[in-house]
Amino acid sequence: PRQTSISGTMPVTDVKTAAEFDALLASSPHGVVAHYWATWCEPCGAMDQLMKQLSVQYNATGVAFARVEAEEVDELTERYDVSAVPFFTFHKGAGVPLDKLEGADGKALASKTQQHFGVASAPPQAANGGVAPVASNNAGAGGPGDLDARLRTLTTQDPVVLFMKGDRDEPRCGFSRKVVEALNNTGLDYSTFDILTDEDVRQGLKTFSNWPTYPQLYAGGELLGGCDIILEMAAGNELKGALEEAVEASKPVDINTRLSTLVKSSEVMLFMKGDRDEPRCGFSRKVVEALNGTGVGYSTFDILSDEDVRQGLKAFSNWPTYPQLYHKGELLGGCDIILEMAAGGELKEAISA
Repeated sequence: PRQTSISGTMPVTDVKTAAEFDALLASSPHGVVAHYWATWCEPCGAMDQLMKQLSVQYNATGVAFARVEAEEVDELTERYDVSAVPFFTFHKGAGVPLDKLEGADGKALASKTQQHFGVASAPPQAANGGVAPVASNNAGAGGPGDLDARLRTLTTQDPVVLFMKGDRDEPRCGFSRKVVEALNNTGLDYSTFDILTDEDVRQGLKTFSNWPTYPQLYAGGELLGGCDIILEMAAGNELKGALEEAVEASKPVDINTRLSTLVKSSEVMLFMKGDRDEPRCGFSRKVVEALNGTGVGYSTFDILSDEDVRQGLKAFSNWPTYPQLYHKGELLGGCDIILEMAAGGELKEAISA
């Protein structure tokens, strides 16, 4: 294990594996204080400084101080049930820790260290802060379009999908196990994806969802949250209802119901190829120019972006071509009719009424 120190301090050991931590426990009969941290979490930085100060104060006692990056050493976070950072464990030898502490409470850290390992030569400076969910500082840089497409498919492959380490039958970290337990308690069905089997998904989903940690729970194709949020919802008896609501909202809507809503989504609504800033066919461009000439506000829908709408609206309106212009939910007509109305000075009056 690597050791870090500042001038005049006893080194704080950076533990990279469970084996290194077990070796540290075996070689430190007077005790070990371990800090589970994440680089992005500001309170962890403050507690790191306090750990260095404590290492100075306890230099003569032989107590060892260690740092463990929480998400990188899953075996330890699961072993000691670490669910947030900053998090501290206090040890004398192997086996069950003497004590644990969650949160950036400098006074409590100093007090527990003194309680288990004796009085230091001078009281260290206290640090204060909040508790933050465990996260990796190695957020994905974002993948190409095909990765985004794959992630969209994965997040919607089932109504409820949990991206985790391991699977529901064998979670491979404490955070994932806790969320699996919470989901199992809802009685609802869900699927899982093991991020340890696919590094592209593991890194890419962090950017895709703008969420830096795992597990991540998706319901109805939308991110519901990570470990802390899911456990909080479960504790408040809100998880099952939120999942059911998200799943219901994601169910396909009857196309005619959807179209009925779309044509009324703006008082003046143009269904076209492209949009008003970049029409993608000559007919659409001519109707946009005619509408712009009226000075009346309007909205557009790009039928090229949604094949269901493109095909369904033809039957819904009994009009076989595009563009189609609607006013207050009623079809005014297509390109020829709109241009004729514009030429006759009737278009502005028709869409302003």
